[in-house]
Amino acid sequence: MRIGVLALQGAVTEHIVSIEKTGATSLPIKRVEQLEEIDGLIIPGGESTTIGKLMRKYGFIEAVRDFSHQGKPIFGTCAGMIVLAKKIAGGEAGHLELMNITVARNAFGRQRESFECDLEVKGIDEPVRAVFIRAPLINEVGPEVEVLTVYKDEIVTARQSHLLVSSFHPELTDDFRLHQYFADMVEASGTANK
Repeated sequence: MRIGVLALQGAVTEHIVSIEKTGATSLPIKRVEQLEEIDGLIIPGGESTTIGKLMRKYGFIEAVRDFSHQGKPIFGTCAGMIVLAKKIAGGEAGHLELMNITVARNAFGRQRESFECDLEVKGIDEPVRAVFIRAPLINEVGPEVEVLTVYKDEIVTARQSHLLVSSFHPELTDDFRLHQYFADMVEASGTANK
């Protein structure tokens, strides 16, 4: 099983390390044609506007949409969640518009308001360590979206079929269980090794 990490910006190496702890193979994705080599894709944190522009520049928007339409799982963390969202608060359309959520950018404040905490994630037995850095949150979810984590009455982890998102950075801790959750989604999708 091969899980790629979109390597245009963000914590690419940290995601690769976390995925490899699950036993899956991981590789940085820098070219559209590499999407054919993988069974799942992580869109890391960074700056969502920059990631969106780079995805457009290098032809990733339609390619990642096609990847998703094949039922291949995608996991967006922090800015990656914004990139996957259908809408951004304020009426702005999203970049990929794949997941039926509305997100608010920098909802937890600026860099100096970054924090860590332990969160309950539906489907994972013990609390998961989460790092919030200029994190977005989910304002609204469509009926097909399952809320996995709520923090202080705000939605911070959710799933829609083969799409998974988190407001926080699971790759910045030694806790790789959310990556394991995603690897299990990839395995269960039936699209691996095809």
